[in-house]
Order: sequence, then C-alpha cells, then structure tokens
Amino acid sequence: MNVFDPALRADPFGAYRKLRENGRLHPTGFGIHLVPHYADCAAVLTDPAWGHGYTAGINPFRPGVDPADLPGSFLLLDPPEHGRLRSLVAKAFTPRSVAALRPGITALVDRLLDEALEAGEVDLVAALAFPVPLTTICELLGVPVADHALFGGWTRDISRGLDPDAVLTDAEKAARATAVEEFAAYFTDLIEQRRRAPAGDLLSGLVSAEESGDRLTVKEIVDIGVLLLIAGHETTMNLISSGVLALHRHPDQIAPLLADPATAVEELLRFDTPVPFPTRVAMRDVELAGQELPRGTGVIPLLGSANRDPEVFADPDRLDVRRFAGAAVHRQLAFSHGPHFCLGAPMARLESALTFERLYTRAEVTVITETPEYRPSVSMRGLAALPVSLRRKP
Repeated sequence: MNVFDPALRADPFGAYRKLRENGRLHPTGFGIHLVPHYADCAAVLTDPAWGHGYTAGINPFRPGVDPADLPGSFLLLDPPEHGRLRSLVAKAFTPRSVAALRPGITALVDRLLDEALEAGEVDLVAALAFPVPLTTICELLGVPVADHALFGGWTRDISRGLDPDAVLTDAEKAARATAVEEFAAYFTDLIEQRRRAPAGDLLSGLVSAEESGDRLTVKEIVDIGVLLLIAGHETTMNLISSGVLALHRHPDQIAPLLADPATAVEELLRFDTPVPFPTRVAMRDVELAGQELPRGTGVIPLLGSANRDPEVFADPDRLDVRRFAGAAVHRQLAFSHGPHFCLGAPMARLESALTFERLYTRAEVTVITETPEYRPSVSMRGLAALPVSLRRKP
C-alpha cells in the first residue's frame, strides 16, 4: 500500500488502519520499512540505536548525500554532534522565554484577525495560519520586518525540498538549492551584524552562545536558522489550518476548546499530525517488532498512524479536545519523542492555542469548501488553502 499516494492526501487514515491490521513492519524496498503502530514508532524515536545515518554513510533515503548539503542539517545529525548543538539552542526555548512571547503573539493574532474580519472572506492559510508562525520566528530571530516576505518564499521552497529527491521535480530541487543559498547569504550577513552590534534577539544569543567553552560556527548558526525557519513555521501553520478544518467538521468541539485551548491543541496534533513521516536508520543491528534488522535499515515511523492507534487511544478516529485533560493518556507523537523531540514544541503549542482561542472568541467561522486542496509535500501534511467566511461575534 502506497501511503504516499496523492489520492490519499485528504484522508490517509483508512490506509493507516489497513497497515496496522496487516502487520507491524511493512517493507517498501531498498531496505526501508513502514512502521504503523504507536509502540514501535515510540521505540524507534527513543532508542539511540536509531539515528539518521548520514555522517556514518548508511542513510538509504539519500545514499551518498552529505547532510551539510541538505537544508536544516542540524535535524539530520546524530550524537554527539546533535546533542552539542541542541544544548546551545535549547536556552532560547525555556518555559520562561516562551511565556514571554504571549503578549506579542496575542497582539499579532488580533491584528491579523482585524484585517480578516474586515475582508469577510479570506484564505485562512494566507490570512492567519501562515503569517502567525512566520512573523513570530522572524521576530524571535531578529529579522527586520521589511525582510519577512523573503523568509516566506524561502520556507516554501526549502520545506518542499525536504521530501525525498525521488518525488521532486528538477525545478523543485533547483528552487530548494536557490532558497538555501539565498538564505545562507542573508543570514551570514545578519550574523556579522549581530557580532558587531548584539540586539538582544535569538540570533544575538546564538552568536554569543557558549557551552563548556564551545561556540557555534557561522555555518552551524545558519543551519540552526534554517531549522527554526522550517520547524518553527511549518508545523504550526499546518496545525492551525488543519485544526480549523477539523473543528468545522466537529463544531461541538469549539466550546470545550475555548474552555481549555492548550489541552485542545494536543488532541488536534494527534487527530491530524502535521509531520507524519519522519525517517530513521538503524545505527547497528537491532530488533524491532520482533524482527532482526541489520545496520543501515531505514524505517518510516508513520506518526499519523501511531496517533490513531486504537491500542493506545480509545475511539481514535473521534475528535475529542478534552481527551488529554488530566487523564493518564499516552502522549501524542506529533512533535516526535526522545533525543529529537521538537525544541520549538512549546512555542508551536502557544502560537496555536492563542490563535484558536482568539479566532473562535472573536469570530463565527464557516469553511466554504468541503474539499480543500492539500499541499504536495510528503514529509509535511497541510492545506494549500482554506477559504473561510468570518463574521464578527457581537
């Protein structure tokens, strides 16, 4: 079964169900297996026997490719390099740092909502889901407001380029290369500006970051910038737009969402996972799902399937925004798990919760189409557009 079939983009969940019912490991060829069950996905994400394998030269997804040539190469590193960079970046996403973003994000969402309500009918992706996380990450990094539009174009081309090269056109691969080159040139210049005159933003912090006498190189800071641009923007954008569509189809969930937006976000992440297809490689011979797999075997943990696994989540195809409210429920895996757990998860949660809370407090939202278009990406799951009608609440 080809879970990457564009025909399944709008509703892959029946295909996931068939995979779960017909085995725990599904070979696809080239030493790569699909992993549809929660327990096995969690095991892969947490076990250090699984990594990315680029630096060891054993990655079957892009054989022979240097991770330095790929966008967001920080994501593709294995220990100890990954842990070193992660420890330096993590300081920017402490609970206190993220909480300090709340007033600015709230003001941003309200400003965008003012404009959308004035228009009456908008594409929710373009009007809200896209600009909220993009503006937030740009402001966090210290990117001048006049340059935010540049970052919007780069994130589109780089995120599309995260898909396996086999599914990309020559034009898409060329656009990725151009975006990475332009981003690196821009960011290198901005780094030098911060070296001369620190500005109190995240980029200034990365330039001066030091852990046990270690400092980041310019290349490492650029790679982290790409990571933050993509991971800090794409996941939240897709969560907001898919969440609004899910709430349109389950309007009884809006009132409980408004009572506890933060808890609701966990269920929306589970219900429609924004990054459903991460990849891992066996760094040594390892057992998974009762099978012995040799070093260099690739697996794709199907997080969208794991988050709908009935062995873990009762009635998994039902949207229940109170599911995670104080109950002993397994965590959803949308932000991964283990050493590669998403550093920006607290920020994404905050942005999404505030957006849902302000949107449904201030507006009556009607989705105009029942068949919205999905983006062509394999590695990211999100809507290309979501036309909505907004009416101001009295």
